[in-house]
Amino acid sequence: MDNFTLATRRFIATLYWIPDWLVSLALFAIAIGLALLAKRFIFRLATNMVSEKDLFWRSLVQRTEGPIRLALIIICLGFAVSVAPLTFGQASLSRHLLLVCFIFLVGWVARTVLHIWTTIYLRRFKLDSEDNLLARKHTTQSRILQRVAGWLIVTITIAVALMTFEGVRQYGVSLLASAGAAGLVLGLALQPLLKNLVAGIQLAVTQPIRLEDAVIVEGEWGNVEEVTATYVVIRLWDWRRMVLPLSYFLEHPFQNWTRESASLIGTAMIHVDYTAPVEAMRRKLNEIAAASPLWDKRVVNMQVTELRPQTMEVRMLISSTNAGRTFDLRCEVREKMIAFLQQEYPHALPRNRAELEGHEERPIAVRSEVARRIRAA
Repeated sequence: MDNFTLATRRFIATLYWIPDWLVSLALFAIAIGLALLAKRFIFRLATNMVSEKDLFWRSLVQRTEGPIRLALIIICLGFAVSVAPLTFGQASLSRHLLLVCFIFLVGWVARTVLHIWTTIYLRRFKLDSEDNLLARKHTTQSRILQRVAGWLIVTITIAVALMTFEGVRQYGVSLLASAGAAGLVLGLALQPLLKNLVAGIQLAVTQPIRLEDAVIVEGEWGNVEEVTATYVVIRLWDWRRMVLPLSYFLEHPFQNWTRESASLIGTAMIHVDYTAPVEAMRRKLNEIAAASPLWDKRVVNMQVTELRPQTMEVRMLISSTNAGRTFDLRCEVREKMIAFLQQEYPHALPRNRAELEGHEERPIAVRSEVARRIRAA
């Protein structure tokens, strides 16, 4: 025991005329007040030190404010308990509560460290870049694993805190004796939660989907907006949100348009008359692609893919850097090709034909015979 603690106890002994419970409450209040003042001073000093730094350091100070406050309160209350005139039972209860608070502080610090580490790691990747495939891969892995690790930290912290109570320890021993039946019942009760947690780990490792992937799920097209520890949010093309459990992406087929690369080949179909100039249309398609800022200069092609009784089907292929730009480019190609045909080759647009029996000279001969008979009459 240090000299300061001995001096404090001698001073408290001089206050024998004040009830012990009142002295203890006063000491606890003073300890909490000193802890809050110390936290305010430390926090203000740290805020001034990072005021000229970037957003990360300012966010770091904000994130550590709560743990620093709790740590200072535990330290000051621990000193107050050691010098307060408490009975053995009161002192034991106070130290036990401080131990539980310290366990929760360790869990809080662990989650804060996990968040800071994830933030530092993800600062190297930019989701708003043109080629963000690598960024989406690491961001998805980190977010899923961060949430799973966060749940594990919370679970372990609560378990350790409960094990400090004698009754809970005895209950835990009795549970271990019947671990088979208890584990089976608990596993059945928590099956949906455990299933999605395991699916989250599998998704983080195998990565069939990533953040901002373009997917078709349940017949709907959209982008992966959020991946949590238990569900995935899909932002549909019309701004609706589809929420699916993580296990869905391991048990059901779906389309991922950006699995290996964000680039896509778009298809634009057009039906034209048999007299349409395919070569002129092919040259026009190359001209449209070269003039469009949406084309990635990789794929442009035109083919006649089917012949029908009245029209022929022409398929135009053109590529772009992502799904959204590919869709816009397909629409642009259709619009400009139709405008080209209307202006330069209107006969190439689909039309209905009516065939006449015999030769084209027959109607002329008929008209001549009718005129001769009228003159003879």
